[in-house]
Amino acid sequence: MQVQDPVQLSQHLAELKVEHRDLDAAIEQLAAAIGRDELQLTRLKKRKLLLKDAIARIESRLIPDLDA
Repeated sequence: MQVQDPVQLSQHLAELKVEHRDLDAAIEQLAAAIGRDELQLTRLKKRKLLLKDAIARIESRLIPDLDA
C-alpha cells in the first residue's frame, strides 16, 4: 500500500495498531490454552512482528524531515 497523504497514513497506522493489539490478545489466549497449536501460535507471532515493522515504517514516514 503506497499512501502518501499524512491523513491516510495516520488512518492506516491506527488500523495496524488495532490489528497488532488484537493479535497480542489472541496470542495470549492461545498461549494459555491447553493443547495449544504451536504452529498457529508461531504464525500469529510472525504476523505480529510484521505489523510492528510496518507500524515503525509508517511512524517514521510521518515524522517530518529536519534540516540540520
